[in-house]
Amino acid sequence: MRRTTLTHLVTPVAAVALVAGCTSTTAVDSTTTSDSSTSASTAATPATDADVSVEEALAANATPHASASTWDASDEVAITLTGDSATADDDSVRVDGSTVTVTAPGTYRISGMLDDGQVVVDSPGDGLVRVVLDGAEIASSTSSPLQFLDADEAAVVLAEGSSNRLSDATTYVYPDAATDEPNAALFSTADLTLTGDGALHVEGNANDAIASKDGLVIDSGSLTVEAVDDGIRGKDYLVVRGGALDVEAGGDALKSDNDEDETKGYVAVSGGDLALVAGDDGIAATTDVIVSGGALDVTTGGGSTASVADDASPKGLVGDVSVIVGGGEVLVSAADDAIHSDGVVHVAGGAVTIASGDDGIHANNALRISGGSVDVTRSYEGLEAAEVTVVDGQVSVVASDDGINAAGGDNDASEDEWGDAPAPGGGGDAADDSSLTIAGGTVVLDAGGDGFDSNGSASLSGGTLVVHGPTNGGNGSIDVAGTFDVTGGELIAVGSAGMAQTPAASSAQSFVALSATGQAGDVVHILDSEGNQLAVFEATKPYGSVIYSSADVVSGEEYQAAIGGTITGETVGGLGHEGDLDGATVAATGTAGQASSGMGGGQQGGQMGGAQPGGQGAGRGGR
Repeated sequence: MRRTTLTHLVTPVAAVALVAGCTSTTAVDSTTTSDSSTSASTAATPATDADVSVEEALAANATPHASASTWDASDEVAITLTGDSATADDDSVRVDGSTVTVTAPGTYRISGMLDDGQVVVDSPGDGLVRVVLDGAEIASSTSSPLQFLDADEAAVVLAEGSSNRLSDATTYVYPDAATDEPNAALFSTADLTLTGDGALHVEGNANDAIASKDGLVIDSGSLTVEAVDDGIRGKDYLVVRGGALDVEAGGDALKSDNDEDETKGYVAVSGGDLALVAGDDGIAATTDVIVSGGALDVTTGGGSTASVADDASPKGLVGDVSVIVGGGEVLVSAADDAIHSDGVVHVAGGAVTIASGDDGIHANNALRISGGSVDVTRSYEGLEAAEVTVVDGQVSVVASDDGINAAGGDNDASEDEWGDAPAPGGGGDAADDSSLTIAGGTVVLDAGGDGFDSNGSASLSGGTLVVHGPTNGGNGSIDVAGTFDVTGGELIAVGSAGMAQTPAASSAQSFVALSATGQAGDVVHILDSEGNQLAVFEATKPYGSVIYSSADVVSGEEYQAAIGGTITGETVGGLGHEGDLDGATVAATGTAGQASSGMGGGQQGGQMGGAQPGGQGAGRGGR
């Protein structure tokens, strides 16, 4: 299946088509080139369905290149660099002053130093050109020090225990005015594999540090990369399977940018330790970013607390079609969105810890969390997409505005909005097609604006949802423009009373809305009419409303909020089920299935507008 420019994905089964290269072996075949005359000549269409199988995605992109790490040492050609020239005893190597040219497939072991010159691979024949760097240091004041200008397939092997260095010119001098390549310190026109157990330091002083015009695979090795622009770029794809990457780039740290073929332009990380510092994006892909393993530490634009220019948007992980995380550890601090896609984002596993100057995770179309953990430690809005779905996993969000926002388009944070009370939101807009679904897992939200916010509908059918809502009356711990339907799971939402909205009265699982007022540090016990404790909660900020729903809440019966005492059992986001009531006093009483008296709320729901602590709710539905 290919991406379609009409609907992209027809059914959830077709979700595997999200991943670049999964429709055929073309994108990963070692003979593939980036000739646009044979490509689809169309950019990939952003996906709409986030229910994509990570396992199928990884299988489809598992082996872009054949292994280049084994060969017969007796077939090696030795090239010794001597400062201003080189020596080699084989007809396949030409030495012209400080320029060394390899003209045929084979294995070439390079050692020594070239003060100002180039090693050029110009091999028109079929077969792999393998360059083994074994204590090689090459610098150029005019061009790229190591360039594969013509090769069927290319590989750079870092000899075990060796230390190697490449440094290019700050301004390239081209013999032909129409030529604009090479344009990186390590440059290849062919599929390129980096492997071995040695170390390589690459300085890209003019543009990129490492670049392939076809695909690029990093199997192993210790890479230290500094670049004026992009750190490591594979035009057709960039795959990191292992190794240690320390990248500092003025542009993007890792990048794939083929926008002429929908099966290409992806970045996949399945292993390795990656430390990425970028002036622009950490990982940028025209199609998909796929993380299935490894450890990523990504900082962009100076990090989540940095101020950036109005025209800058340094993001962490960016896949124009999709971002899929199925394993590994992902740590991101980004001046803009930490994870972003114009299409979909799916977190199916792994541990994701992110801080952002704007959204923690943003997908224009759909965001799905089905496993692993997502911890948003700082954000303007925590999670945002037109469709947000959580079916499993652990989610924790800290946001200055909305915790989760189901809404279309981009909502950028302005510099003035950080630290200020957000403007009143919700309550007046007609519901759209956005949806917010919690079907399982644990979701804990700490929001300065609306906590659980949908411009359309919302539902809770399983799992645990804990909302530490806003303190200002212009926002609510729950804000759903359409119907908020609860059929299962457990909900507690604590926040200001001014815009506090309840689930729909028609929900199969009932709720109780209590106008309890208190301060940060309060322990709030939810009690039934016989004094049995259903839940206990520790507030983290001042509050005026408490909304609780679980299978134990029976519609029409009375419940109380008692403040005081202690929590004695385990808690999730401040919510527990065991507590000591010594010293606690009843602060509010409410009837299950009704909202407190005050302004009307969401469709079939209600808002708690003006009831005093201790007052029984009567409630009115509708906006």
